Amino acid sequence: MKLKEKIITELVYWKNKKKRKTISLAKQLKGGRALEIGGPSKIFGLKSFFPAYLYTKAVDGVNFSNQTVWEGNIVEGKNYHYISTKPPGRQFIDEAGSLQQVADNSYDLLISSHCLEHLANPLGALQNWVRVVRPGGRLCIIVPFKNGTFDHRRPFTGFEHLLNDFHNRTGEDDSTHFAESIALTDLSHPVMNHISKKEFVKRTNDNFQNRCVHHHVFSVELLQKMFAFLNCNVLHNEVYDNLQLLVIAEKL
Repeated sequence: MKLKEKIITELVYWKNKKKRKTISLAKQLKGGRALEIGGPSKIFGLKSFFPAYLYTKAVDGVNFSNQTVWEGNIVEGKNYHYISTKPPGRQFIDEAGSLQQVADNSYDLLISSHCLEHLANPLGALQNWVRVVRPGGRLCIIVPFKNGTFDHRRPFTGFEHLLNDFHNRTGEDDSTHFAESIALTDLSHPVMNHISKKEFVKRTNDNFQNRCVHHHVFSVELLQKMFAFLNCNVLHNEVYDNLQLLVIAEKL
């Protein structure tokens, strides 16, 4: 970590009580190797709740395609540019739900922001995310908290539903939640960028290509049950600004 980054992070720590716990947990991973699913994400950088980019030695990244709505064109190899003050990590092009290119127990930390909701089988995906973390390693998962997002009209997903997806090995071509998403997504929300209903329906039906659909709506309780099912200990969970739901867990 650069001196300027260290000073800024310490100032954030002392000025913002809500960030102290999560920054302290990030510090514990100093010098470790991290894998990020669906990034890069500013939320893991300077002034953030969990500044993993600053404390870890290196961060590799996984994206499902060499071209995405969020990142544009992506090149596999040593091209994961997550922060300007460190060398790039390795960029994997791989399905987030399977991580076929990533070995078991190969990372100290796994981080992901606003990705899990885009996966049709999140419990199966989380099982693989846990798989690639060493015993005693950590996972920091951030998902939208529906109250402050365009999902605010949708019901929370139940754990039994995720179990069914898990046992059925539901694939990314699943359309189960398309009708609910089309009917209940608030298209007037600023994040939707004035998309028309017609455009939204088309984008939803093309989800296998773009992966924009929020298949599930997560609560704190749901994420706690998911981690418990996978034999992980939840160290901290919190909702920030009625928008971000953050959970930090340890692999036992």
